[in-house]
Amino acid sequence: MYVVSLDQRHREAGDLAPALLRRLGDLGTVVPFQGARAHAVQGITADPAEAVAAALAGLRGEAWRVGIGVGPVGLETVTGADGRTGLRADGPGTVQAHHAAAAAARSGRVPVCVAAEDAAAAARAQSVLRLLGRIVAQRTAAEWRVVDLLVPGARGQQKVVAGELGITPQAVSKAVARALWQEEWDARPAAARLLELCAPPGAGPGAQASTMNPSESIHS
Repeated sequence: MYVVSLDQRHREAGDLAPALLRRLGDLGTVVPFQGARAHAVQGITADPAEAVAAALAGLRGEAWRVGIGVGPVGLETVTGADGRTGLRADGPGTVQAHHAAAAAARSGRVPVCVAAEDAAAAARAQSVLRLLGRIVAQRTAAEWRVVDLLVPGARGQQKVVAGELGITPQAVSKAVARALWQEEWDARPAAARLLELCAPPGAGPGAQASTMNPSESIHS
């Protein structure tokens, strides 16, 4: 499992969690991304590619610090004193997520950290994620307006995007090149594979895939 914790960097900017949660809402998860505490978001996925996508969503605009913990996770349904139902997450993956989040709080310009039992594998995944994070963190608002409309693998879409934005196809092409959009998507599978290699040999899923009601929350 991949436990992804995101902590907002600049609290004076207001609560950025709702916007982030909208970007994370379509990801495939075991436990959907949601507010874990003030200015913090957490979710759990069994797919390393989804963990990469969540990390890059957080690094966009240099708004969030990202910690990814890799390891088995057990989920238990619990009922609080107020009658609300939630899921208690426990296990090595959650412990590693705490370590990764703490390290991200101390890191430099690209605050994404990976923690796993195999520290060397975690360091390799972290290095590639930081390179990808650098790409998405440096994009301008104008470049995001273009690349947010692109679909990886689709052909002939730059003319459609140009028409929607009221700009020329050449301007779209230049924005895509400056944003290193194709390079990002080419490298995402490598980052996902390196995250996958962080998992202990023979480790199976730590929990069955599940969904959470809006009234449910994660406790770790």
